[in-house]
Formats: sequence, structure tokens, C-alpha cells
Amino acid sequence: MSDKLVDFHCHLDLFPDFEAKVRECDDLGIFTLAVTTTPRAWRRNEELASKTRHVRAALGLHPQLVASNGREIDLFEKLLPLTRYVGEVGLDAGPRFFRSMPQQREVFGRILDACVSGEPKILSVHSVRATTEVLDMVERRLAGSGNQVVLHWFSGTRSEARRAVELGCWFSVNAQMMAKPKSKEIFAAEVPLEKVLTETDGPFSETNGKSSTPSNARESVMAFAAAYGLSHADASSQVLENLRTLVG
Repeated sequence: MSDKLVDFHCHLDLFPDFEAKVRECDDLGIFTLAVTTTPRAWRRNEELASKTRHVRAALGLHPQLVASNGREIDLFEKLLPLTRYVGEVGLDAGPRFFRSMPQQREVFGRILDACVSGEPKILSVHSVRATTEVLDMVERRLAGSGNQVVLHWFSGTRSEARRAVELGCWFSVNAQMMAKPKSKEIFAAEVPLEKVLTETDGPFSETNGKSSTPSNARESVMAFAAAYGLSHADASSQVLENLRTLVG
């Protein structure tokens, strides 16, 4: 099992060869969470993923699309009982999306509330320049609910990482984010290795100048290993054990 890869956050449907990518993940045994950016995209992802052993489709409403697609929150709530996985959701307070923050808060709040009202979910959460606010909402709305939050491409501070750990959050890391010395330091100091998964965020990250694909989760494992002083084999085994713990 130690040679198996985990890509816990990848936009498979944004690759031009979407169906082939799903088959490739399954054929290679890459445990892949196919996140979606709008609820309308979920059904096709679910249709393809449901035929595989290794791919799961997550129901999403990306914070960067809330300004244009926020009304799809109604569809999100309708579809939510059909899946265990949620993503990509969250908040983005970056300059391009700051104006939509009031609407983002409303949508993310409804998503969290909906997750509490049914069977517990596993959420892949975006928190660019909004980590404290995301954690505030998670603490206030999900406490004691059994839902599991995985902070995708975490870019917060050391104190925010510590607080996220205290709240029981998980983290998914990729090679591009872990190439930053600050990220390495934060994870090594504050995040237990038992709470880390690997991701690629393909096609939005790059490996060797090209869009990352799930097979590039190998580089994510290498980055995780370097941050924690582990061998590649031990890091790979740890990620798989973490995945088993998370998904039960």
C-alpha cells in the first residue's frame, strides 16, 4: 500500500480530458477527491466517480464563483444528502473577490448549516486571506457535529494553524505550497503529521512548469516528507493511514 498516492483536492473536471483523468486515477490506484466549483458540475463528476474504486466526487460552490453562481446554493442544499464529500467551499478575501465577501459569508454559512442538519460530511475548505473567519464559522457552526474539515492549501499564520489543529481540522498539502520555507516551518511546528493529507489542486498548481495532475501527488508526498524529516516511504504510509482514519 505504501506506493499508493492520495490527491485529496483536484479539479478533475477542469482538465480537457476529464473522463480519461478519472479512469487514469482509478487505473493507477490514486485515491482522488474530485472537487467541484459549482453544484451543477457535481452530477457528472458523481456519475463518473461512482464507477470507480479510487475516485470520489465532492459537491462544491467555490467562493470565487459566489458572485456569479451564488444562487446555486439552493441546488447545493438539495444535492447535499446524496454525497459524503463537500468541496470546494469556503471564503476568499483576496483583492479580486473581496467585494463578494458578504455573499460568500452567507453562502458558506448555509453550507455549514446544511452539513449539520444531515449525516456528517468531509469538507475540503478554501480560506485565502480569510483563515480566522473560516475557523470562526467552523467553530460556531460545526462544533460537535461530527463533520470533518480539511483545510486545502493552507496559507494562514502559525497561530491560525495552531487554532485549526485545536478545532480538529485536517490539512491537505501540495508541493507548490510546501516549497515556501514559511509553510514548512508552520507545519513542522504546529501541525501533527497525523493530520496531513496530500493534494495537487490540479490544474491550478504546477509541477515542472505544467499543470499538476493527480500523479504529481508523488511530489506532494516528497514535500510532506521534507517538512517533517521523514523518508518517502514513511511519509507515503503516513498519508495513507491518515486517509483511512479520516474516511473511516
